[in-house]
Amino acid sequence: MPTFRPQLQADLPAALVVFLVALPLCLGIALGSGAPMLSGIVAGVVGGVVIGALSGSPLSVSGPAAGLTAVVLAAISDLGSFEIFLVAVVLAGVMQIAMGLLKLGVVGHYVPNTVIKGMMAAIGLILILKQIPHLVGYDADFFGNEGFDQADHDNTFTALVHALGALSQGAAAVGIAALLWLQLAEAIGYAKTKLGRIIPSALIAVAGGTLLAAALPQLLGDAWAVAASHRVQLPHLSSSSWMVPRWDAISQPAVWATALTLALIASLESLLSIEAADRLDPLKRVTPTNRELLAQGAGNMVSGFLGGLPLTSVVVRTSVNAQAGAQTRWSAILHAVILALSVLLLTSVLNQIPLATLAAILIATGYKLTHPKNVVAPLVRQGALQWVPFAVTVVAILFTDLLKGIVVGLLVATVFIAFQDFRSSISLTHLGTNYILQLRRNVSFLNKGKLKESLEKLPPGCQLLVDISNADFLDPDIIEVIEDFKAHCALKDIMVSLRRAPDQLSIFESWS
Repeated sequence: MPTFRPQLQADLPAALVVFLVALPLCLGIALGSGAPMLSGIVAGVVGGVVIGALSGSPLSVSGPAAGLTAVVLAAISDLGSFEIFLVAVVLAGVMQIAMGLLKLGVVGHYVPNTVIKGMMAAIGLILILKQIPHLVGYDADFFGNEGFDQADHDNTFTALVHALGALSQGAAAVGIAALLWLQLAEAIGYAKTKLGRIIPSALIAVAGGTLLAAALPQLLGDAWAVAASHRVQLPHLSSSSWMVPRWDAISQPAVWATALTLALIASLESLLSIEAADRLDPLKRVTPTNRELLAQGAGNMVSGFLGGLPLTSVVVRTSVNAQAGAQTRWSAILHAVILALSVLLLTSVLNQIPLATLAAILIATGYKLTHPKNVVAPLVRQGALQWVPFAVTVVAILFTDLLKGIVVGLLVATVFIAFQDFRSSISLTHLGTNYILQLRRNVSFLNKGKLKESLEKLPPGCQLLVDISNADFLDPDIIEVIEDFKAHCALKDIMVSLRRAPDQLSIFESWS
């Protein structure tokens, strides 16, 4: 465990900000998943305490994920009850532990950085687009939804249009005021001041927004009141039914199929989120991915046992955590402790917080994730190999969901990398009449056309050195083309020689 006292000044304020964002997200995701509201809170607490304690990531925050809502909703319907679904959650955790022991955590390292950056930027855009309706008091979709299509038959873009036509002036005033304060705080460097290190700007936005929401109807009339439906709706513990797994269903094949689906999707989302968390870390610490799978597995087992939703590492909470100045995983643990205490002691107080203020925090977070100058411009300067996979990933996630978008981005990035590798496998350079034909890495039959084109460019009377010393593989077609050229090079008065590594003596044996 990390040392507690030296990081308390940074981790406690960050934990408070993450708690404020996580609270409505936990409730919204439970609502969108068709699960009991309390299951979202249980998952948030377990994700912070259990995974926060076991994970090696200093900044990652785990909890119920919006990316799993469709899977959870369908699984509860297919299995017949939430209690049976909880059995699948526990089994998914066991499977994740097995994945960690098998050291399958390396999978996340094979996702190109351009795709990871695209994922982060897409999440930033989604936060902005999805939270604007909540910012102005239009709550037709559940808080925290990240999918393009919504249960109310709107999508990300049509919801914006409807929100502008049905805004609540009180909620909009509170939300816009909170957003303006957050932007002002960023512009003046509030986070670097003595007060900013103790009281984050997001906490001031929430407190100020709550006070403004209480004052508006007194100052401007009832038309400016913020409705209860647009405030945090934390359920009272006494009125919530606590559900536990129904173990008699463990032998059902559908339960095991659901568990495998949850384990695969949750593991992949967690590994991608961990890659993003490491990029957000100003100290550039590297998270052990196999340990992360073990921690996620343990978290899902405990969450399922206690009646909670499945867990993943979540980019949104992690981004808020990093931007709030967290230093260690104590911030994740503390946010969960605060979340648990709030359910027990502060329900009536927290239910006064307008969702618009929390939407403002997420919009500000999203803007930082997709900042044109800091995120997009550097990729454009690096060329098409970087910005095209990035842009495709952003668009694909925006119009589908996280995993589908990542797959599309990964395919495009792979094609670009393969094309770049294909182009650089053969190069022809010269100084005067001395030419060098270099063959590098894997030279397959796909390079035959470029090889013939390069040999055709050679002028009569030149000297050619064929350098294969850096080639890992030469396709027989490639060898045949070079052999044919050497056999007829005298017709153009070209002298050909060969450079090869000691372990390549069996290639072009006739040239010895």
